[in-house]
Amino acid sequence: MPTPIRVLVVDDSALIRGVLSRKIEMDPRFKVVGTAANGREGVAKALSLKPDVITLDIDMPVMNGIEALKLIVKDCSSQVIMVSAQTEAGAAITLQALEIGAIDFIPKSRGAELIHEKLFAAAGAKPKGARAAPKPAAIRPLTPAKPAAGVRVNAKIAVIGSSTGGPQALQAVISQLPENLPVPVVVAQHMPPHFTKALAQRLNDTCPPKVVEAKDGDPLVRGTVYIAPGGMQTRVTANEIKVAPDHGESLYKPSVDVLAESIRNAFGKSVLGVMLTGMGGDGAIEFTKLRKAGAYNISQDQASCVVYGMPRTLFEAGGADEVLPLDQIGARMRSALGC
Repeated sequence: MPTPIRVLVVDDSALIRGVLSRKIEMDPRFKVVGTAANGREGVAKALSLKPDVITLDIDMPVMNGIEALKLIVKDCSSQVIMVSAQTEAGAAITLQALEIGAIDFIPKSRGAELIHEKLFAAAGAKPKGARAAPKPAAIRPLTPAKPAAGVRVNAKIAVIGSSTGGPQALQAVISQLPENLPVPVVVAQHMPPHFTKALAQRLNDTCPPKVVEAKDGDPLVRGTVYIAPGGMQTRVTANEIKVAPDHGESLYKPSVDVLAESIRNAFGKSVLGVMLTGMGGDGAIEFTKLRKAGAYNISQDQASCVVYGMPRTLFEAGGADEVLPLDQIGARMRSALGC
């Protein structure tokens, strides 16, 4: 049997430490090697135990999670998953933690259903330093019928899928897009409620295009980037956004597959697809169908992904037209869209 993935649980609540530890060890792939009741103790145990992954609460006495995270990122190779309050304030702090170096997060009130998947993805993620220097572009057209890199794509809409590492990747891509985008862009980033609103606000504050959290009935307007709201499923028609509760369509809410299917039905081949870093394979099925319909897909390369899951699944399914490092995707979108 493979060596279990070693986890350190840091939380000021003894109840949460116990519940989370038991939940983690329900899967034999994981072993909780220690717990800590505050950030200072967590940093000390991170350095002594050298776990593969640390779950780190944000609001703690003695030393809070943000202060502890800065020290862990600086002095320890362990990957960190934040445990966040599912509030707007908690969401904003969590996004700050992701910028500092946390790999992912789970909401404290719910989210345990994905804890094993997130821990496994975190354990297999690239070391933090290795993600900072992506390799040069690796453009791989998969069929000679597709246009070469640099040729404009006849798109009426763009769709982006992302998960683990997605907030930072979206920042890198959207910051390279112009204010006068000629098409609407719709993003499905795996996140729970509140967090997508905070993400949209942060991107809107720092990127040239207008970025909003999508609402049911929003008109599709060129020049606007729509972030699909967490906890719901987002679809589009030819001219508006549709947001509704999930009815068993996907484990992921929002789902890239659900969104991309609606885009294919509404726009056919006139679509530019972009698949960014993330765990699992959400989006590969419908992005591949988009490509077969005549759309054009760009996939992030392995070297620059935090977790090479969704882009890898898309590539292996034959659904990617180009494979590019993160720092070139925004510019490629601009040239593809002719802006």
